[in-house]
Amino acid sequence: MKKLFRLSFVCLVGSFVVASVAGAGVRASHNVSASLTAGAEVPKPVGAAGASGTFSATYVTNKSGAVLKWKLSFSKLTGPATAAHIHSGKPGVAGAVIVPLCGPCKSGQSGTTNISKTVVATLQSGGAYVNVHTTKNAGGEIRGQAKVTG
Repeated sequence: MKKLFRLSFVCLVGSFVVASVAGAGVRASHNVSASLTAGAEVPKPVGAAGASGTFSATYVTNKSGAVLKWKLSFSKLTGPATAAHIHSGKPGVAGAVIVPLCGPCKSGQSGTTNISKTVVATLQSGGAYVNVHTTKNAGGEIRGQAKVTG
């Protein structure tokens, strides 16, 4: 009877260890999107009333943060896009750059970059936005709050 109890106990402990190890390797995938408009930019851009864009991305978490694969499209800017970034900041509030995307940028451009756990947390909390800069609107011409799903 003691042998049966020990064997059952060992099997039970072993199954918990296997489940823990299997769960630790799971990588979560998330989608990020933003609709960029001149009206959302802070401060308000000059001469960019018809400018707009979209940002879409996915990131897969890992032990150091995540790998972000993104695509950025835009139209009707006041000039060439000099740079695009992901910034920390709630709607209506300007914030610091947390992920440089491109510079100079072309509409339809895509890329891949590593992001930290802090950036992942900022995205998931709704505290990040994407914007595109031009020479005429160096602080940003179009902007959209990043939304995470999945």
